[in-house]
Amino acid sequence: MYKPVLTDLVEKNLLEPEDAERIGTYEKTKPFSLHWELKTMLYVGVLLLNVGLGILIYENIDTVGHAVLIVLVGLASAGCFWYAWRHRAPFSRGEVESPTPYYDYILLLGCFTFLIMEGYWQYQYNVFGDRYGLATFIPMVLFFVLAYLFDNRGVLSLAISALASWVGITVAPEEMLSQNDFKSQTIIITGILLGVVLAAIPTLSERLDFKKHFSVTWLNFSIHILMVSCLAGLFVLDEKAVYFPLLALSVAFYLWYARMRHSFYFMVVAVIYGYIGFTYLLLSSVSGLEFEFYMLYFLISCGIMIAFLINYKKHRNA
Repeated sequence: MYKPVLTDLVEKNLLEPEDAERIGTYEKTKPFSLHWELKTMLYVGVLLLNVGLGILIYENIDTVGHAVLIVLVGLASAGCFWYAWRHRAPFSRGEVESPTPYYDYILLLGCFTFLIMEGYWQYQYNVFGDRYGLATFIPMVLFFVLAYLFDNRGVLSLAISALASWVGITVAPEEMLSQNDFKSQTIIITGILLGVVLAAIPTLSERLDFKKHFSVTWLNFSIHILMVSCLAGLFVLDEKAVYFPLLALSVAFYLWYARMRHSFYFMVVAVIYGYIGFTYLLLSSVSGLEFEFYMLYFLISCGIMIAFLINYKKHRNA
C-alpha cells in the first residue's frame, strides 16, 4: 500500500529516492502489533474457562456434591471480585485505564462464574421459584454497579443484556414464555421503548460528561433492539402505518448520529435495517410481478446501497 505512495512522491520530487528506500525498508521490517489478537484470545479464554467449569460441574455432580460445587464456584467468583476491588484504579467520570493487563478479564470471569452460581442455585434448589424476574434483576443491578465502578464495557454489556431480559420477563405473561409465543404487541412495544431508553441514557451521560465512552455500548444495544422491534411490528403484526414510520424515525436518528460522530458502523447498520424495512413495505404492497422484476430490484437496490456506503466512507476518510 505504501509503495505506490512513495513512488508517486519520488516522481513529484517531493521525496528523495534514498529516503523512499529507507521508509520502504522500515515499513517492511517494523514490528507487527498483536494487541487485538491477544485481547481476542483472552476473551475467548475466559469464555472457554466458564464452559469448562460448567462441564466439570455436570460430569462430577454425583461424586462431588452440590454444596461443594456451589462453594467452589462462589469462591472463584468472590476471588475475582476481590482482585478487581484490590487493584482498582481511582474512580473517574471519564475513561479509566486497566490497572493490570489481566484486570478486565478477571472481572469478566467473576461475572460469568456468578451467573453460573446463580443458575446452579435455581436449577438445583429453585431458590427463586417462579420469580424469574428476580433471577435477572439481581445480576443486572450487580453488573451495572461493577461496570461503572470498575469502568468495564464488557460488564456493561452483560448488565444491558440482563436489563433486556428482566424487562422482557416482567412484561410478558407467564403462558407466553412457557409456549415460546413472542408474537405479542406488548413485547414489541416494550422493545421499542427499551431501545429509546437505551439511546437516551448515553445522550444524557454525554451532556453530564459522565462515562461518555460507554455511549457506543449503550447505542449498540439500542439500535438493534429498536430496529428489530420495529421490523417485528411490520412482519408479525403487519401494522405498516404504525411501525414503518417508527422505523424511518429510528433510521433517521442513527444516520444523524453516525454522521455527527463519524461512525461508519452505525451508518451501515442503520442503512441495512432501513433497506430491509423499505423492501418489505414495497414488495408487500405489490403482487403478481415477474421473478425478473424482483431480481432486478435487488441487484439495483443493493448496488445503490453499496455505492452509497463506499462513497460515504471515502468522504469520511478524506
